[in-house]
Amino acid sequence: MSTAIETKEFQTEIRQLLDIVIHSLYTDREIFLRELISNAADAMEKLRYTQLTGSEVKDQDTALEVHIDTDDNSHTLTITDTGIGMTKEELVGNLGTIAHSGSKEFIKHLTDKGDNKDLNLIGQFGVGFYSAFMVAEKVTITTRSYHLNGETFIWESDGVGSYTITEGEDHVRGTKMVLYLKEDAYEFAKEETVQRVIKQYSSFVPYPILVNGQKVNTVDALWTKNKNEISDNDYNEFYKFIANAYDEPLLRLHFSSDAPLNINTLLFVPKENFEQFGFGRTEPGVSLYCKKVLIQEKSPLVLPEWLRFLKGVIDSEELPLNISRETMQDSALISKLNKVVTSRFLKFLDSQATSEPERFKEFWEKFNFFIKEGAANDFTHQKELVKLLRFESSSTKAGELVSLADYIGRMKEEQSAIYYVNGPSREVIESGPYLEAFRDKGFEVLYTYAAIDDYIFGSIREYEGKKLISADEAELDLGDQIQQERSADALSEEDVLALTSWLKEVLGDKVTEVRESKRLVDSPAVVFSPFGTNSMQRMMQLVNKDLNKVGPSVLEINAAHPMIKRLDNARRNGDAFAQTAAEQIFENAQIAAGLIVDPRSMVNRLNEILERALG
Repeated sequence: MSTAIETKEFQTEIRQLLDIVIHSLYTDREIFLRELISNAADAMEKLRYTQLTGSEVKDQDTALEVHIDTDDNSHTLTITDTGIGMTKEELVGNLGTIAHSGSKEFIKHLTDKGDNKDLNLIGQFGVGFYSAFMVAEKVTITTRSYHLNGETFIWESDGVGSYTITEGEDHVRGTKMVLYLKEDAYEFAKEETVQRVIKQYSSFVPYPILVNGQKVNTVDALWTKNKNEISDNDYNEFYKFIANAYDEPLLRLHFSSDAPLNINTLLFVPKENFEQFGFGRTEPGVSLYCKKVLIQEKSPLVLPEWLRFLKGVIDSEELPLNISRETMQDSALISKLNKVVTSRFLKFLDSQATSEPERFKEFWEKFNFFIKEGAANDFTHQKELVKLLRFESSSTKAGELVSLADYIGRMKEEQSAIYYVNGPSREVIESGPYLEAFRDKGFEVLYTYAAIDDYIFGSIREYEGKKLISADEAELDLGDQIQQERSADALSEEDVLALTSWLKEVLGDKVTEVRESKRLVDSPAVVFSPFGTNSMQRMMQLVNKDLNKVGPSVLEINAAHPMIKRLDNARRNGDAFAQTAAEQIFENAQIAAGLIVDPRSMVNRLNEILERALG
């Protein structure tokens, strides 16, 4: 057998490409192992396909596996596959001339023949192979083609300017690659490092990967399987693996689609929302794959940020990747992928709300803030998100939730709008003055407990043609629906005019207007925020501590309330205590509105009131 060594020069373009690959193409050089394993998997996929077509192959009973051996003493990493192998011409064509993908050439050849059935190639052999030189000072490849009369060849290079090809002794079918590691890359000769990288990037490669004889990729790529073949336990174990979790998921969605994109998706909602416990902002938990190979772990692009609580996998064969597979070039396609998966998940939640209301309620209690965040900011999906919103209301018991659709379904015939009111709790809302007229007329009012709820309602403004109106708006236009008829016990209009003018003078710049209320039933007075709604005022006060002074408000008084009538009597009699009582009535109304009031000025006044009462 001839053992002559042929030395060949890399093409100029290859030298340039090697320099780019080694120094700037990949942001993380451990990616090289993903690339080499993907190429090995492709070699076996080609062999499998060749066998399916009836061709005879060498060592036909040899198992299709990737063997990786580490040697921390000699600082080498050896990757062996039992795939299709390479001829001498293929060695030169794939590794010595201008970079091209052997996998793409294989597919092109089959396509030209009109035959590419059941083929699943993932690698870019000509390009991905060069990533080996990021960590290796020398690479030796021993390869034997699948042809029965094939030969074994040894390719060797330091990745600088040339390579050698030597004919070797007959070898088992496939390719063996030995990487002689650079001094700063000795870590890749350690078994634990190699196992970690494989588990991160190549856990779901469809062929067994054995490191020093131990199989590493032990978890199946469930998202590629038919749902009927997967048990609940399989799903739960897969979730624990990809989410690094110990408990079972709350919800899961598994679907495949071929239009408008070819995608396989498996998403999980965790049992707990750790963000609400103060553990910091949740990082995105859905990873992007292409043909079972990790493209981007915990991708921030593939789903909107408000879905960051989800865990899972999205796999698409249509992703356009740059040469390193690390950056997705077609933002329009990623945007479409984002929209398709998001819409499907929202449709799933909507169906859960109908088919499993208790399970959906549990989801809502733990993850409602994310849905609200989306409804406030994601205008693409806002309509779908608003359908999922749930609230307590004046017609429900504590803990019972209604949707906007539920509310509309039981609106009174004469009612033209959806009414809501914000407060820190149900108790505070129901003890306040803003529900009185609505309660008197039997109109349902939604209870919103978060400032973002009012922001969403202010943003969408209407739902199914019904305006969304806050019950504590100062200029609430209700027509004749809720306006209270003037009580026969009320002060005369002349006395009311005198009293409101006096109150405006006493309260000064604390109010912009004092007027008779047409909505109060039981309370003596009510205030309305100058910022539109009291919830907006509260939010601004929380954000800006300088707003502790509430600012001018509109004050409405109940002219039929005994306290207001006694106040007017004290005013007319010239009682100096009338001013003290007026200021306290005003601040009581502010407190009922949930506004932040400086208590220091109130203490002396309350002491004066108590002294008089006891006196």
